[in-house]
Amino acid sequence: MNRRSFFHATGLATFASRLAAQASETSAKAEYKGPVFKIGNIGCGGRGTFVSDILAENPGFQLAAACDYFEDRVKAFGEKFGVAADRQFSGLDGYKKMLEHVDAVAIHSPPFFHVQQAVDAVAAGKHVLIAKPVAIDVAGCEIIRQLAKDAAARGIVVLADVQCRGDEFFQEGMKRIHAGAIGDLQFGECHYEADLIPLKSDADDTPEGRLSNWIRHRDLAGDIITEQNIHALDIVSWAFGRPTRISGICGRGGRPDSVGDVSDHYSLLFEYAKGAVSFASRQYTAWGSPFLCDNRFVGTKGAFSSKFGGRVMIRGGKDNFWGGGETKNLYRAGSVNNVESFRAAIAAGNPNGNPTIEGAVETALLTLFGEHAAKAGHPVTWDKFIRDAKAVKPDLDGLKV
Repeated sequence: MNRRSFFHATGLATFASRLAAQASETSAKAEYKGPVFKIGNIGCGGRGTFVSDILAENPGFQLAAACDYFEDRVKAFGEKFGVAADRQFSGLDGYKKMLEHVDAVAIHSPPFFHVQQAVDAVAAGKHVLIAKPVAIDVAGCEIIRQLAKDAAARGIVVLADVQCRGDEFFQEGMKRIHAGAIGDLQFGECHYEADLIPLKSDADDTPEGRLSNWIRHRDLAGDIITEQNIHALDIVSWAFGRPTRISGICGRGGRPDSVGDVSDHYSLLFEYAKGAVSFASRQYTAWGSPFLCDNRFVGTKGAFSSKFGGRVMIRGGKDNFWGGGETKNLYRAGSVNNVESFRAAIAAGNPNGNPTIEGAVETALLTLFGEHAAKAGHPVTWDKFIRDAKAVKPDLDGLKV
């Protein structure tokens, strides 16, 4: 089963419960007495539409506007969600016109655009729900980190929609690790295996075709370790923090076509002051091999294990064993929880600051560190990675503003 089939299957597994939830949705919205915030969605592709379904179900949000580079895509989105024609915007800068009509934005555009769109939204006083990865270069990560701090000081919410961070079992498991439940971390394994995401356009040699195939292009998406593998590496970052050194390889050996420049496999070793984590990823067809996104961390007192869509638990003695729980609907449930946390934070005036951003930034940096080391062809330290970091500047010539 490939990545998309996995997420499709997990969605079908909960279809009956979703129907039941939808049956009571009208009643729930009628009973809701809290404020309703107008939200605009930027990026009307698969992920943007998926999360907008969740936003539409939440009684605290009204989908009031939408923007996508492609006019036909935003039109279809508007028809699906009842967004008025004069609140549908297109082009690279269309989202700027959208800002005056909303209280908040949900950013689901190709990752290169996340940083500037978030900066402009906060400057306009709008709350921001931002998809992973928050940025695809070091400079962008640091901008988002500071933006979240500045926004918090103004009562503006900036929340990263990362599914595992929104799940109760991952939250509890990490809380226990940080409290010493498995002792000193010594070793870890991390895997991400999925099929190749298919092309959206056969005209990749044109500016708009290239934008449609953004996930195949490093300067629009980040490498595959940042855009896709980040789900698994987020758990490593959450538990271990920053490694001191990374070594490994990456390449493009399994792709059936030559479109784009992102890698399709990684094999890395993350070294820490105490212990190490091995990471492996594969992003091409593996003849029916199932989607896999998992982690296993071994400490001096126990072992943590997690699987995206499976069980999260801690093995150990009677004092630290924790049975955890299943995360079968994590892809959707994590975002449902994040959307509700976003609404609640806005309604409360953002009393806790913007706590999700620090983790999202650190995980993005970890993926960039891993990419840098693999492409360097020799072990790289954190300090050298930061010194050598370069800004990403894609060629956007030929695209309409």
